[in-house]
Amino acid sequence: MISRAQTVLLVLLVLASLIMGVMLFRMRERAHQRLLTGQDSAPTQAPAVTAPVQATLMVANDDDNSLRGQLYSLPLPADPGARARAVLGKLLDLYAAQDSNHPIAGGAASVAQVFLLPAEGAGSKPGSAGGAAAELAVVNLKGSFVVSHPSGLETETLTVLSICGTLHANLPRVTQVRFLVDGEVRPSLAGHADLTRTYLTSDAVPVDPNTP
Repeated sequence: MISRAQTVLLVLLVLASLIMGVMLFRMRERAHQRLLTGQDSAPTQAPAVTAPVQATLMVANDDDNSLRGQLYSLPLPADPGARARAVLGKLLDLYAAQDSNHPIAGGAASVAQVFLLPAEGAGSKPGSAGGAAAELAVVNLKGSFVVSHPSGLETETLTVLSICGTLHANLPRVTQVRFLVDGEVRPSLAGHADLTRTYLTSDAVPVDPNTP
């Protein structure tokens, strides 16, 4: 037989279970309402951009293995990292165009992120932009861009140098560039251009259009 004490304990346990069930149900309903409220009230904010400014893109040309500066008016973000990604996105859009002289598929979506860090070995040494500290740009490319990139020493080198030159032309403090692919170090771009090293933006020298 069940004693009186056991009966009372059983009743209390049943009541406690019912109360806990009601409380959990109400907490779930409140959490759901907060989620809906948050979704309705959260503003969709676009990245802060300035008025269109002149950006210089160092565009590669496979016909003569050259780099040439081209000016574009672009609405660039104020944040330096986002600004770097935007100019590189425009550069890669040019390469993805049908009439490109340096055809590479992927376009702007090929650049995942660009991080700006103190330049390697620079310490407190000033950079070239008004005495400001030199910076290292870490360019994180998408794996799809690397997979579709044409193989060849000259074409791969032109891609790397055009990215380096474009970064320095629009962010003069950037003096060094390193590359990642999907967040990882990759041995080469498409079998030739070394992606394990640090590139100097001073190596990306454009062709003088006045030079025959």
